[in-house]
Amino acid sequence: MIETLALITAMGAGLVVISLLSSMISFRAGVPLLLVFLLVGLLAGEDGIGGIPFDSAEAAYFVGSVALAVILFDSGFGTSIKSFRTAAAPAVTLATVGVAATAAVLAVPAHYLLGLPWLEAMLLGAIVGSTDAAAVFFLLRVGNIRIRERVRATLEVESGSNDPMAIFLVITLLEVLLAPESGGGGLLGQFVLAFLQQMGLGALLGLGVGWLLVRLLNRFPLESGMYPVMVLALALLLYAGTTAAGGSGFLAVYLAGLVMGNLRFRGGTTLRRFQEGLTWLAQITMFLVLGLLATPSEFHAIAWQGVLLGLLLILVARPLAVWLCLLPFGFTRAETTFIAWVGLRGAVSILLAILPIMMWIDAGQLLFNTAFIVVLVSLVVQGWTIRPMARWLGLIVPPRYGAVERIDLELPGQADHELLVYRIVPGSPVAEGERIPRWARPSLIIRHGQSMRVHEAGRPQVGDYLYLFATPRVAELLDRLFAEPAHLSSKDQRYFGEFAIAPDQPVADLAMVYGLALPDAAADMTVGRWMQHRLGGRAGRGDRVLWQRIELVVRDADAQGMPTAIGLTLEPSPESNRRLPIFQNAREMTAALRDRWHRWRAQRDGHAD
Repeated sequence: MIETLALITAMGAGLVVISLLSSMISFRAGVPLLLVFLLVGLLAGEDGIGGIPFDSAEAAYFVGSVALAVILFDSGFGTSIKSFRTAAAPAVTLATVGVAATAAVLAVPAHYLLGLPWLEAMLLGAIVGSTDAAAVFFLLRVGNIRIRERVRATLEVESGSNDPMAIFLVITLLEVLLAPESGGGGLLGQFVLAFLQQMGLGALLGLGVGWLLVRLLNRFPLESGMYPVMVLALALLLYAGTTAAGGSGFLAVYLAGLVMGNLRFRGGTTLRRFQEGLTWLAQITMFLVLGLLATPSEFHAIAWQGVLLGLLLILVARPLAVWLCLLPFGFTRAETTFIAWVGLRGAVSILLAILPIMMWIDAGQLLFNTAFIVVLVSLVVQGWTIRPMARWLGLIVPPRYGAVERIDLELPGQADHELLVYRIVPGSPVAEGERIPRWARPSLIIRHGQSMRVHEAGRPQVGDYLYLFATPRVAELLDRLFAEPAHLSSKDQRYFGEFAIAPDQPVADLAMVYGLALPDAAADMTVGRWMQHRLGGRAGRGDRVLWQRIELVVRDADAQGMPTAIGLTLEPSPESNRRLPIFQNAREMTAALRDRWHRWRAQRDGHAD
């Protein structure tokens, strides 16, 4: 018995090590890292070179659920409240209506390609209906793809919050399949009540417990190493308790993480460092276990149907659902296209596909194998093309030159400070001779690899690394002090515009100077207010508004989404001029209908004359 346990431990640890070593190859070859973890699990399984027998759906679901709870807590913990506010309305719409719409659209080809009854076809659509938080967060954060703020925030909030909706749909449909038949009206009523119960209870407990945890940690001091253990245990307790009470445990842990991540509490810095490693372990473990559970030798029976369903999900179901959900929010066609493309499916879909097997649904194994193939197709097609797609659509924003390193510090007395490390770049205000404020004097300067005291170093020079302590609320001011202005970089100049426009300049004045037609309802607006309105109420760095033959670019914006610095270019970028034939938003559709109405009226009046 002891030898068996030791062997199991060795195999588990060995697979984790192999996955981590494979990640180095993934980074160099550009292979989606989560796909590598999944393939390692497949190769180690009974059909692979490892030959490890593993067929316990219950154990795989338990491990996957705990790992997913950890990942979702970290997803919420790493989401700033600013990002959440920026993207709350469109992201929540995608996370609820979008998941249901995707499931409904995909159910049609699933019914005809696999011969499934309509209810089971809808179940398959719900299983693969949500995007994977681990995959999306990895590609956007770890993959270091800098895209427009509102687009990035929408994708991150959606991926972190849409799993509860998919889980709710899957469980509800399974209950309908296993329960006696009921009338349509009664079924709809049960569906609505179940939705309100799970989402309402999950949201209430998540927000409440998150706030209580912060108060608890600040009130009762612990040893520094015990804080992350306490938070992890309480987060899992929240997940289990909410699930047992009939609510959505996954929504609860996500919202608890969101609350805690935006409040200060004892042990917060230690918890952030602990969470980073723990979340990686959870992701690797979940993908490995799900890969071990799969039996690739069974895939050939539905291989082409699964691949075709995966492509239909990528090219039809997800884009259609995204377009319908984002129609009223003013996203450009390029932004809508990118959000539709970043709909990666991952471990959550495979995890949900285990449920039909556990509940002895006749088509359970068919649903699991199909979902697995769909996930593989999504990771291969979308995971490999996220960066090229963002570049082609013109959504990649030049990096903001700020701190090279930012380290949170927990000082005695709850002092709120960070250690900031800046590199002086050519053209920055400091390099041009502007003095560093007294409240942010460097503590150490590194020049040519040598550490120097401040009074020995003299005036800061280009290439120096400056170490200084400051509070987080002034970090943005320091970022600007050490930043390379956009107009000094030819690459940034092409993106942010050759000329600077005052945000408080009237739109009418700008239209007169450049000979442009004055936009409807913009006669009394400033340029900043009009851009904010055109961008759906919140502007972010890098957002662009095409206005006939010129283009306005948001160089910077405040916390309320009001542009504080605007650039103008007389030659709009090729990406902005690229008019995609699909994904018009409500404003464009209204304008097109208005133009057609005016042309029809003009033709009618001409014929009358």
